[in-house]
Amino acid sequence: MLSGKKIAVLMGGPGSEREVSLASGKAVLKALLGLGLDAVAVDVTTTHVDLPEGTDLAFNVIHGTFGEDGQLQDALEALGVPYTGAGSASSKLAIHKSRAKEKFIAAGVPTARSETVSLSPGVIPELTIQVPLVIKPPLEGSSVGIQIVKVQAEVPGALLKAAEKYSEVLIEEFIEGMELTVGILNDLTLPIVHIAPPDGVYDMASKYPWLSGAKGSEYFCPADLDLETTMAVQAAALAAHRALGVEVYSRVDVLLDSENRPFVLEANTIPGMTETSLLPKAAAAIGISFPDLCKTIAEISLQLRS
Repeated sequence: MLSGKKIAVLMGGPGSEREVSLASGKAVLKALLGLGLDAVAVDVTTTHVDLPEGTDLAFNVIHGTFGEDGQLQDALEALGVPYTGAGSASSKLAIHKSRAKEKFIAAGVPTARSETVSLSPGVIPELTIQVPLVIKPPLEGSSVGIQIVKVQAEVPGALLKAAEKYSEVLIEEFIEGMELTVGILNDLTLPIVHIAPPDGVYDMASKYPWLSGAKGSEYFCPADLDLETTMAVQAAALAAHRALGVEVYSRVDVLLDSENRPFVLEANTIPGMTETSLLPKAAAAIGISFPDLCKTIAEISLQLRS
């Protein structure tokens, strides 16, 4: 299906996850070229994309701003160029944590209690969620801007800090438990990955130690869970993916509390795509190599949008 097709691998982007996206893009490009396909790298630096002439498919690996928020999808649709992954509407929904949370609740997806609050510099809003709690910017990825607050006296300072950069945040109850993530490919769940961060917090540094020099997290796939818990976690992840209407693939983050109850955090529509990223790890656990994963994503996407 991809024979004779020119594939533009879009990477980089203007957002805070640019370096991670470049790593994903280079890995995908290498995989596609290794399969003998006609693929070319396109380093996107602004919110404008110049595609090579004759592009048949845009393979989108721009994480976060522009690539994962629906802007790129809108631009490609205007050009009439098929692209990989989630569409414009589902991208805009999934990346907005508050709007995604509303969809989860409406669909009965297990998720932590939360509230969305507006922020103004120097003003401390009243919260209904009590500590411990998590403060999340609605439109950031890779844990950018997230604060975990466990002491009530620290809440005002954390809100004031958030107000310096954001006009709105999602306040979520803090769930103590195992960090899990579930890949979804063509509406099927992949094996669960257990994430074990070095200090118990899965942040930007522990996700991408090669960027910061910090100690990285450990990953176990398939996660060491009993069958009943495994099925519950995978069901919650798939329900979240479907509630957002995400096409082709995603990676859903889940917390598992001490009573083995899953709580969905969010769905990532453009997850990391290096050979050691979590979605590829999960695919590899059932015998799908990284090049085959890239090929499958491209084929499903092209069939969907041709």
